[in-house]
Amino acid sequence: MNPWEEIDLTDYEKHMSLASVKQLQALNEMMKAQFYRYPVSDIMILGIAGGNGLEHIDAQKIHRVYGVDINKEYLTECLYRYPDLSDMFSPLCVDLLSDDITLPHCDLIVADLVIEYIGYDGFLHVAETVEAPYISCIIQGNMDEGFVSDSPYLHSFDGIAKVHHEIEEDGLTAAMQSIGYGKIFGSEYLLPNGKKLVCADYVLM
Repeated sequence: MNPWEEIDLTDYEKHMSLASVKQLQALNEMMKAQFYRYPVSDIMILGIAGGNGLEHIDAQKIHRVYGVDINKEYLTECLYRYPDLSDMFSPLCVDLLSDDITLPHCDLIVADLVIEYIGYDGFLHVAETVEAPYISCIIQGNMDEGFVSDSPYLHSFDGIAKVHHEIEEDGLTAAMQSIGYGKIFGSEYLLPNGKKLVCADYVLM
């Protein structure tokens, strides 16, 4: 079983939203920009968890949102939290490391803090399967004190070390270039504990 199938969503969100971590809030702000930076109508969010950022979806501009996660309970919570999106939100319970994944085509893939758990090769496989014209990624940088920040919920994440990959922006860009994607945007969001979130967008050339 993938460790993300066992992590309680409440523990995850409480950890991510701590004042000393502040990743849930940072991601929410960054996702709003990700959704509307390019002319897209169909979005796929990889590792959607509890649906952070979905409140920014404007049904007048976005017609379909695919929420992908390996944890069925996370997807159920998304449906519960965002009933107004029920006609346009499609939950997909998928193991992104499966060799025979089936995912629909979309205009934009949003991959925030998920590439670290499927690695470069796993992510390239997803990208080639979906063939989205635009891909927007957020990875965590500046990890001197470990990938998971210290918090009262730290032990909830003990199992993820076995599926964690070190991801660097230069390595990601090189990997994306190998399948025909060129980088078109980059930004950083500094976090209170010395870490940062690094956003990198790519377009299919």
